[in-house]
Amino acid sequence: MENLNPILRSPEKTQLEPEREDQLEKLIVSFLDAHQKILSELRKVIVGQEDVIEEVLIALNVGGHSLITGLPGLAKTLLVHSVAQTLGLTFKRIQFTPDLMPADITGTEIIEEDRNTGKRWLEFVRGPIFANIILADEINRTPPKTQAALLEAMQEGRVTVRGMTYELDRPFFVLATQNPIELEGTYPLPEAQLDRFMFNIIIDYLGEQDEINVVNQTTGDISARIRQVISGADILRYQSLVRKIPASEEVTRYAVRLARTSRPNDPLAPPFVKEWVSYGASVRAAQFMILGGKARALLKGRYNVSCEDIRALARPVLRHRVLTNFHAEAENVKPLQIIDRLLETVPVPKSGL
Repeated sequence: MENLNPILRSPEKTQLEPEREDQLEKLIVSFLDAHQKILSELRKVIVGQEDVIEEVLIALNVGGHSLITGLPGLAKTLLVHSVAQTLGLTFKRIQFTPDLMPADITGTEIIEEDRNTGKRWLEFVRGPIFANIILADEINRTPPKTQAALLEAMQEGRVTVRGMTYELDRPFFVLATQNPIELEGTYPLPEAQLDRFMFNIIIDYLGEQDEINVVNQTTGDISARIRQVISGADILRYQSLVRKIPASEEVTRYAVRLARTSRPNDPLAPPFVKEWVSYGASVRAAQFMILGGKARALLKGRYNVSCEDIRALARPVLRHRVLTNFHAEAENVKPLQIIDRLLETVPVPKSGL
């Protein structure tokens, strides 16, 4: 294993002082070992989709929520449920429909009565949001009022009902799915909620051989069983570890400039952004690129973030934050094309490679 001294000599050294170097090294070894075990378990039921799995696990390791976009039948629900099983976390699936109410997510108060005394009181019954991993299935099929019920939970890790605040168990992740077709009767997510998702993860069709493997695997008489390999407490330790990985000034500036150049009113914005973009990425985009870069660097066996990590995560971080205008729609220009041009336009600092 690569020597850990570069971390201990980094500008973030003050974050590491409470831990001895040997303890940190053991934690890193544990983190990498756990990652391999998780991958091994997921591959029992998930065929292909390596990039998707990597992005989901990066989000989990930094405590970020993810929006998963894909056509029906591409194992979105299976992936999320399988991740929960490997981590030993409680899992709840919420099917979003047009008639779903906020109380169906957060919970509600009911009247209880003592049969002996006749005394009555209000008892809060927790909703499905009180779990470690929430699958918000087809989130764009419910009205904005119900979608907003997730906002406080995703951002603050708590819910408020009738003036009472209830803390959610940690770790807490929301993995929401949306169907890119059948747009009739759907409610596009408001920008404020989209921005709370770290990644927009795209699941596409498998290659032919992978699809054959899926058919063989799911039509046989033997079903794979996923076992728990780590716990929620381990996830919290790994999240703390990831934040200790240093990112240089040059790499952070590169992430910030990618976000800033996506904003049409920013002096750094290139002409094509001013022409095609209505709203660009917020500060959260740069934060998530750096946080995700820290997790990705560690998973690749490196102990500092490089610009390559930022570039690898720019698409899932930015694709739901770059909102195109009618000029782009008229010319059939998609957000991903704009992001790719930004990656070509914004110079990569040599010291950040």
